[in-house]
Amino acid sequence: MNKMKIAEEFKQFAMRGNVIDMAVGIIIGGAFGKIVSSFVSDVIMPPIGLLVGGVNFTDLRITLRQAITNAEGVVSPAVTLNYGNFIQVTIDFLIIAFAIFTMIKLMNNLNRKKKEVPAAPATPPSPPEDVVLLKEIRDLLKNR
Repeated sequence: MNKMKIAEEFKQFAMRGNVIDMAVGIIIGGAFGKIVSSFVSDVIMPPIGLLVGGVNFTDLRITLRQAITNAEGVVSPAVTLNYGNFIQVTIDFLIIAFAIFTMIKLMNNLNRKKKEVPAAPATPPSPPEDVVLLKEIRDLLKNR
């Protein structure tokens, strides 16, 4: 019976709107990340590389130790500091951050415009019964 209660609680947790919204956001975010990475590496970086002399940023590295082949023919790989890849990831981040900033700014502007639109004037509340009765008495006295 205790297992059923835990299963029911988990079902309620998993089906809450916030959890589902978060899952959708994570999936969309992952896809958006791939789009932006492709945009940066395939569209933005080639012209930048051309401007800086045909340099591909991901190929930039400092070799700390060359690859070594020992007497038995076993190769120990080179040790490199891949700073070009860091530059590429940093540029990806800046573009993603700018895109998110732009989207949030646009959403805030739209929300602000919604708030600025005046609502239809509310009908004034009807006066209390005693006020209505007093007005009727006043009108009757005026007509005499």
